[in-house]
Amino acid sequence: MTQRPGFPVKLPSAGAARTVRSSTPATGVVKPAVVPAYLASARRPVPLTGLGLDSGAVRARMVTKLAEQGLKDPLVLQAMDAVERHRFVETALAGQAYEDTSLPIGLGQTISKPNVVARMIELMREGVSGKLGRILEIGTGCGYQAAVLSHVATEVYSIERLRGLHEKARENLRPLRLHNVHLIFGDGMLGYAQGAPYSAIISAAGGENVPQAWIDQLAMGGRLVAPTHTSSGQQALVVIDKTPQGLQQTLLEAVNFVPLKSGIA
Repeated sequence: MTQRPGFPVKLPSAGAARTVRSSTPATGVVKPAVVPAYLASARRPVPLTGLGLDSGAVRARMVTKLAEQGLKDPLVLQAMDAVERHRFVETALAGQAYEDTSLPIGLGQTISKPNVVARMIELMREGVSGKLGRILEIGTGCGYQAAVLSHVATEVYSIERLRGLHEKARENLRPLRLHNVHLIFGDGMLGYAQGAPYSAIISAAGGENVPQAWIDQLAMGGRLVAPTHTSSGQQALVVIDKTPQGLQQTLLEAVNFVPLKSGIA
């Protein structure tokens, strides 16, 4: 199998063959992954002033739990370890920042569970060695996932339809100086054609169907990971690979995301 597109993304010439690994549905109990060596090494505590937390140690425990739950991509685990999740939630909720739970971020939206963030990014990176190329995130929210994505991709375009959250993400990300992250205020259902094609697309909101604009903006050989509604009316993760033979779709485990909406507000 040839590697999925890196950066810059280049579409194959007409007639060029390319194989893409389909995602395998999660089944049963996942064997614990081996914790990367960097987690086993001694870490110097990083005090979190005024919150009573040792951010570095608490975050390391969170990442160790992710590995025990079956997450195994070293680059994803390192990214989860590098980004301080407590910086993206309200001060009153900072004590819960490294628990495997979603938390409110305002305007009826939430920051996803660490396990869900890591799981979706790992699915997006499946079959890729090294960093992804240019990617698109639908639903910036508070900016946390964009910060994690900045460690696993060369360039990140992230679009948010709610101006209040777009501004909050800008404030949260500004101190990090992530020069490969571009925040856009706009309708996520339309994607962001100016940055296309993308080697991967990830969505933090789920609708009845995956918008055609996302498929159009996905590079040949690229992968899309998003929640979508099933025939039973529930949400589940879907992985879509774009191949010369057509779209390959795999439905995975049940999830619970905010609804995908059009327009801006």
